[in-house]
Amino acid sequence: MKLGDLSVGYLYSLHAALQSLGHDAQALFTRYRVSRDLLAAPQARISIPRFMRLGHAAIQLSGRADIGLLMGLHSQPAHLGLPGVTAQCAPSLGQAFDTLVRFERLTSQNYRGHSSFQPPATRFYSISPYNQFNLFVVDSALASRMQLARQLTGGAARLREVHIEFPAPPHAERYEEVFGCPVLFEQAHNQLLWEPASLALPLLQSAPTTHAQLLALCEQQLHELTRHRHLRERVEEILSPQLHRQLPDLAEVAAQLGLPPWTLRRRLKAEANTRFQDIIDEIRRDLAVSYIRDTETALGEIAFLLGFSSPAAFQRAFKRWTGEAPGQYRRQARQPRHIS
Repeated sequence: MKLGDLSVGYLYSLHAALQSLGHDAQALFTRYRVSRDLLAAPQARISIPRFMRLGHAAIQLSGRADIGLLMGLHSQPAHLGLPGVTAQCAPSLGQAFDTLVRFERLTSQNYRGHSSFQPPATRFYSISPYNQFNLFVVDSALASRMQLARQLTGGAARLREVHIEFPAPPHAERYEEVFGCPVLFEQAHNQLLWEPASLALPLLQSAPTTHAQLLALCEQQLHELTRHRHLRERVEEILSPQLHRQLPDLAEVAAQLGLPPWTLRRRLKAEANTRFQDIIDEIRRDLAVSYIRDTETALGEIAFLLGFSSPAAFQRAFKRWTGEAPGQYRRQARQPRHIS
């Protein structure tokens, strides 16, 4: 299990933002093994850690800490793949947001969660703890949704407020310039709060029959994507976002899956020859390796995210899993051959 992956379509806006600043975006992309062929390949995806490293490298290259906001301003509905094109044809802005959330898994998969639409809020899930590698992710996600609404409504959509979880960064003044409304930091959620009337606005390219056809195609692709998922993967998806909280027990997970507890236990044994507790342990191990290898997250923060009682307990577990202390493992992973 990994942190997740996403469509290469999410890189199109980063490429455009760098080009607009006069930088050779493709040269940077090539350093991170993102070729033109990969960018053009149907359903191609990259890992979330590689996306974060590429974004951080773009900030270093451009000197622009607000690169995520610039990405949002360069985003297009088609960058979001089939869900984006489908949303473009929706009857109203609210239905467009509903479409994007409903089919988000066609373009991204993240163990931390998925976006939601709870009118009047479009919400982007938490990716705390925040650091220099992931602030731009929230910036780009929120700004791209704002830009999408402007494009689909001819600029008529209006925001009431923007809420952001992390503290105000050095480029805080840029947020209100981009969003055109009050922006509040250190909030409970990352979300755009819309004027309710904006969600009822008809879209410039609304085409109800085409929207219905594309919805059917999205449903088909989502069915194909999910029907091959094993029961273990579905259990992991429920457990992973809860690691730093009180984990649900087997009975609670079974209820979410619509199964009796004994059936879940039996099917895990038959399908993967595994136990429920084994899944929890292996999620922690795999995520620990991803955090150490692919991010700059501090050891104490990783211990918290994975539900360990202390950093020392986490370090003992990591050494048991890998044979190396976390710091040593991270230093080795920073060698150039590990860039991917």
